[in-house]
Amino acid sequence: MITVLLADDQAMLRAGFRSLIELAGDITVVGEAADGPAAVRMARRLKPDVVCMDVRMPGGDGLTATREIVTTLDPAPAVLVLTTYELDEYLFSALEAGASGFLLKDADVDTLLDAIRRLAAGQGLVDHAVTRRVIVEFARRRRAAAPPGPAPDLLTPREAEIVRLLAEGRSNAEIAAELVVEVSTVKSHLGRAMAKIGARDRVQTVIWAYRSGLVPLEP
Repeated sequence: MITVLLADDQAMLRAGFRSLIELAGDITVVGEAADGPAAVRMARRLKPDVVCMDVRMPGGDGLTATREIVTTLDPAPAVLVLTTYELDEYLFSALEAGASGFLLKDADVDTLLDAIRRLAAGQGLVDHAVTRRVIVEFARRRRAAAPPGPAPDLLTPREAEIVRLLAEGRSNAEIAAELVVEVSTVKSHLGRAMAKIGARDRVQTVIWAYRSGLVPLEP
């Protein structure tokens, strides 16, 4: 059973998300928080697989909470940021803080459930349209502001190919099918690539792919 913590200052929204999520059968909501500090406390106590985090909460913002959850909990749950705006400035800060994915609050229920399942499985929501747009813009800003980190030639040709496909939004299964290899082989190459570049998850790997120039930034 996948466990979820909901963090949103609006009780009606939390109730709506809870009802939709628990209809899935394989996901359960273990707690609700009305602000960032409460989300951190409950994440420590309940140890959910995924935190669905609102960014703008009057009692304590979701950015600070995301950063604290990701950096102080071990193991840390994946943080799915729920937002109203596709390129809200808050999203860039949330990504830097360690969020694993983003969804618009008006996303359909199947998209929400799929996002929760992917994050719980450690995949990161790198193929969702909102997340990819945010990642590309974030990488563009970071490339202009600071060095990109490890160079692409640190990777083997196969590792680089897999990271490029990941940055295009492919799942492990889709990458395996395209390269005619086993999914386990994709996971192994990707794991080695992530270790070499110091990426903690798939989202950070995609950011590196754009910042390093391995994948061209979209105009």
